[in-house]
Amino acid sequence: MYDPKAMKAEEFIDDGEIVSTLQYADENKRNAELIGEILAKARECKGLSHREASVLLACELPDKNEEICRLAEEIKKEFYGNRIVLFAPLYLSNYCVNGCTYCPYHGKNKTIPRVKLSQEEIRREVIALQDMGHKRLAIESGEDPVHNPIEYILESIDTIYSIKHKNGAIRRVNVNIAATTVENYRRLHEAGIGTYILFQETYHKESYEKLHPTGPKHDYAWHTEAMDRAMQGGIDDVGLGVLFGLDKYRYEFAGLLMHAEHLEAAFGVGPHTISVPRVCPADDIDLSEFANAIDDDTFAKLVACIRIAVPYTGMIVSTRESQKSRERVLHLGISQISGGSRTSVGGYTKEERPEDTVQFDVSDRRSLDEVIRWLIGMDYIPSFCTACYREGRTGDRFMALCKAKQIQNCCLPNALMTLQEYLTDYAAPETREAGERLIGKNLGDVTNPKVLEILKDRLVKIRDGGERDFRF
Repeated sequence: MYDPKAMKAEEFIDDGEIVSTLQYADENKRNAELIGEILAKARECKGLSHREASVLLACELPDKNEEICRLAEEIKKEFYGNRIVLFAPLYLSNYCVNGCTYCPYHGKNKTIPRVKLSQEEIRREVIALQDMGHKRLAIESGEDPVHNPIEYILESIDTIYSIKHKNGAIRRVNVNIAATTVENYRRLHEAGIGTYILFQETYHKESYEKLHPTGPKHDYAWHTEAMDRAMQGGIDDVGLGVLFGLDKYRYEFAGLLMHAEHLEAAFGVGPHTISVPRVCPADDIDLSEFANAIDDDTFAKLVACIRIAVPYTGMIVSTRESQKSRERVLHLGISQISGGSRTSVGGYTKEERPEDTVQFDVSDRRSLDEVIRWLIGMDYIPSFCTACYREGRTGDRFMALCKAKQIQNCCLPNALMTLQEYLTDYAAPETREAGERLIGKNLGDVTNPKVLEILKDRLVKIRDGGERDFRF
């Protein structure tokens, strides 16, 4: 029986409720009146239920589908403006004891070299990332209690935060590691992490158990209830995601929204971010075994419907996606992207891009500066802002501001200041020139005269005075 407040995985992700929801969506996929009512509700920017959103995803009316895309773009602008947050993944270790059939790190893969970074190697990787201009990392590691214990993760976080090279600093470390205990989540919280990210992979329990035949990750409930334990450990910013293509995308969509509803019902705080990766080629992985892979049109509609259903959440797309695909979904709801990414262990310190330890093939291989220039060319503000984490605007405090559409009062000036830092310290001349014009253009959108006065003064101090790390 579906109960969003329940603390058992099979009750807040109820298979019967999902099957019923998909049937309801099929019955109403051409019901123009109902779809119109759902879209009218969505315009209030307070979100939709998993059942309402599933009707939009199933919709087969061309005019309504166009309206869905337009509304998604409007909602994205309403909450997040034209800012796009930049980050990079940092792979610490590919040792893993799990048997995930879609991941090259699976324990039985004997063709991939196993690598674990030392603290000195992490230091060199972080300096390389700082020298690109990155301020925000997402650390990644396989699950291996011997090679990658929580102590290794905590030591690595401490190392990352300790490194200050030239004007560089990693100001926020987000963490994507395997499901763990409340006590370990408490230790991660005390280490000062940003968002704890864990992809469900698939919400379909039978498929989940087949896709994870061995290792701790085989336990569906342990994995699905991880966000609850993270919240109990004090981490109030969590990031959800599924790997689209493992099971049927409409089932995953409904499950994802039910998980968001559960976090709201049980803890009063929905997901800080939702990621939308798709299955893609990798070592020892045969894509022909995954019959549920989705095409670009379906992917775009998924992004739009998630944005409409969960308007407050940050949405992330990685370099799995091509430049063309990323450009399309930026307009439909994406608010965070990776740039200049290497998905191999130790990849940032290698001049030649290493391929032997990658977790997945990177489609968008442009440098960070090329990505920044591309965003600027589309009138997006590339942002390296981490102010909310560091000013205590997390969890329900962040959500309250975001849902009231007040977060932009902080985010726009913070984005402009971090962009100015990037332009001054790292940008190519062409990028710097375009970025300076963009900053000038967007100053007019800062409506508070006092904030605007302070912002202009700080931009000069960054550009000409060598000062860094201002924040509102």
